[in-house]
Amino acid sequence: MSSSVVAKPQMRGLLARRLRIHIVGAFAVSLGVAALYKFGVAEPRKKAYADFYRNYDSMKDFEEMRKAGIFQSAK
Repeated sequence: MSSSVVAKPQMRGLLARRLRIHIVGAFAVSLGVAALYKFGVAEPRKKAYADFYRNYDSMKDFEEMRKAGIFQSAK
């Protein structure tokens, strides 16, 4: 009978090696999510606000709300 010797698994430094790999992966994923949020949510939101306030007339909006009866103190 031939008995093959199975190599012992390396246990020393296993946690440190795996942790290093997972930290790099987590850092890459977090940078990706931050970039997606910035360019997918924050920039379009800033553009929408800029477009809205570019031609916004607050006095005209106030007069429309006053005529609609929203305000109780302004007649």
